Amino acid sequence: MDYAEQDTAGGYAEGVPCWVDAMLPDVEGGKRFYGELFGWAFAERAGAGAGAGAGSAYGQYTLAHSDGLPVAALAPKTDGRMPTVWTVYLATPDAAALAERVRRAGGSMVREPMPVGPAGTVGLAADPEGAVFGIWQGGTHQGFGKQREPGSYCWTEVYSRDKDRVDSFYEGVFGYGGFDLDLDGVPFRTWSPPGAQAGPETAIGGRSLMSPATDGYSTPETPPHFLVYFNVTDADATAAAVTRLGGRVQMPPHDIPYGRIAVLRDNQGATFAVLQD
Repeated sequence: MDYAEQDTAGGYAEGVPCWVDAMLPDVEGGKRFYGELFGWAFAERAGAGAGAGAGSAYGQYTLAHSDGLPVAALAPKTDGRMPTVWTVYLATPDAAALAERVRRAGGSMVREPMPVGPAGTVGLAADPEGAVFGIWQGGTHQGFGKQREPGSYCWTEVYSRDKDRVDSFYEGVFGYGGFDLDLDGVPFRTWSPPGAQAGPETAIGGRSLMSPATDGYSTPETPPHFLVYFNVTDADATAAAVTRLGGRVQMPPHDIPYGRIAVLRDNQGATFAVLQD
């Protein structure tokens, strides 16, 4: 966590990704898959963590650890109609106030903020195009114990069809500073927290455009969404392991200016990406 991401209380500045979890139909299967893929160890807590209230309705919430530090969580789907998906949570000091700003800016609340015991307050929001993200007001659980190292979260980006609409939403709600890049002909915008010089060096996330021609894995039916990245030491070996474990490679490993990436799907259908830097 650098100066742009840390607030004066030692937590996360507003709008900075602070946690991720996966909603899965089979948590035990997820533990086997991600345990082998990333070397994660798991500990179960009832109603703990950023997503417990949003995803499992205070059900069993399984924390993933890397080197003994919390890096993510797996939660059981309570309704088969819910998507099997990784969700990124953005930090806030006031979840209720953030929810109101989301609504005023043209977004919506999928689940209103609710307390999760002493751990914090959680909610689920959607931007004007429907891409869903979590909001987390930390209590005893502030978020990642480790990130941007192998086996942990390192990046997120939202895939949009209307960049002007989405850019104005996130920059208005969170005060992000935007910086435009051209990645092999694909318009891409990075977002930096308020007070930081906008650019890739301070970016905490970004926005890309979605289509089979630009992102390489979406279809015309794919809704706008966030993509969560995990850092790995070898993107090619990770992609091969996903296939061996019953998942799929949605976009094969390839080089970008910031490393080597691949977009993958686990053996239950949750999509994620990996970055070898």
